[in-house]
Amino acid sequence: MNTDAITTQDFDQVCALVQDYFDGLHQGDTQKLRHIFHADAVLKAPGLRRNLEDWLSLVAQREVPAQRGDAFGYRLLAVDLLGEQAMVKVLCPLLGRTYIDFLGLLKENNQWLIVNKMYADA
Repeated sequence: MNTDAITTQDFDQVCALVQDYFDGLHQGDTQKLRHIFHADAVLKAPGLRRNLEDWLSLVAQREVPAQRGDAFGYRLLAVDLLGEQAMVKVLCPLLGRTYIDFLGLLKENNQWLIVNKMYADA
């Protein structure tokens, strides 16, 4: 088994998931976002904790950046990948604010999912 190919494949899958994250945020697409998060994911900001359903409900109710005409300025800043776990750092300019998100991912049942999101306004 070629472990370099697996690493490359996993890296590509993580990057594709991050792109779906960016697209979901920009389009306000809660179904796309739900598909890339584990059901028991926890979202954390300083002094704030949310479960996935609470966060998706807020996303569904807020303005949609794409409809506002906001530029698509999301960027992947770093990926640390080790076996079946990854930590991703992203820049998310969203609704007039700039967030730095740390996304914790696990590969389970051959699928990468976000299990933890920590975020703060930069």
